[in-house]
Amino acid sequence: MPGSTLLISSLQNPRVKTVVSLRQRPHRDETGLMIVEGYREIKRALDNRHLPAALYYCPSLFLGSNEPALIERCRQAGAEVFECALPVFAKMSYRDRPEGLLAVAPQVRRSLADISLPDNPLLVVAESIEKPGNLGTMLRSADAAGVHALIVCDRCTDISNPNVVRASIGTLFALPVAEASSADTLTWLRSNRIQILAATPHAEHDYYDVDLRRGTALVVGTEQYGLSPMWMDAADLKVRIPMLGQADSLNVAAATTILLYEAVCQRRRASSP
Repeated sequence: MPGSTLLISSLQNPRVKTVVSLRQRPHRDETGLMIVEGYREIKRALDNRHLPAALYYCPSLFLGSNEPALIERCRQAGAEVFECALPVFAKMSYRDRPEGLLAVAPQVRRSLADISLPDNPLLVVAESIEKPGNLGTMLRSADAAGVHALIVCDRCTDISNPNVVRASIGTLFALPVAEASSADTLTWLRSNRIQILAATPHAEHDYYDVDLRRGTALVVGTEQYGLSPMWMDAADLKVRIPMLGQADSLNVAAATTILLYEAVCQRRRASSP
């Protein structure tokens, strides 16, 4: 590789221990750092000016020919770059099939005050989501649907969890994501005159029968219990997703995607000549 590269060949290297420790939330919170593993994830971080502090790579695990250019981008962005022996990289990686690229970067940290809203924004509010894979998938769907921000309330899993980054395919870095309490988020939504949409099997209206063209926050809750009473009481719109088979509910990420694309369809129809 061009430029300055250091080689890590020992499993006892303290950097290996540091990277492995970042799989645990207390260490992430203590250091303010996170793991970003994989070509697409690191590239999206760079594309959105979320710059890594360090990059670790193992050429024998590369899947293509684009990796050297990405490594050089990280180096030019100021990251320390380390080549790793295969056993070293295997110990640091949390993936079953590592791609030979792993970065350590600052955590994504935004508050409600950091969010800039356009007219009639489309937002997602995720209350107490427990599974990193669900939160990551919701981020991916929100990015695909052009959502203007995603707010994580009363977090159970943190957005810096490596599996959130992985499931989001790096869209965590492309979408404005903030963390706040439910109470503060509700106050913020009201002050910005954003209607609150909640999905519940007991609603009278199907999700495609309500107007989602104005500023709307889709609020979704925990996988097991759904939304808290506070959000259900605050909802301006309560809708149901028709369940025509034997299942009585959808995965929270799947339900989020369906509701978001109904908003997308309504808004595109409204803007068509």
